[in-house]
Amino acid sequence: MKIQLRYFASIRESIGTGSEDVDTRSDTLEGLRDELIARGGAYAEALARGRAVRVSLNQTMADESAPLTDGAEVAFFPPVTGG
Repeated sequence: MKIQLRYFASIRESIGTGSEDVDTRSDTLEGLRDELIARGGAYAEALARGRAVRVSLNQTMADESAPLTDGAEVAFFPPVTGG
């Protein structure tokens, strides 16, 4: 299925792009993240398990068990703190 990915803040800086369209075989956000980590390099570092990464699905915060659908928009970003 085709989905649109968006990356924000330090994740965008590490990967070197703010967005991309991808074909995925994953059916959940967890599987998608693992698929991206498997690309290696900056993806593996920025999205590594153990790193605090937030995920939204169609502009709503989501748990990684959330199912993906064709045409979905998925965004990855680090936790945001304020002062």
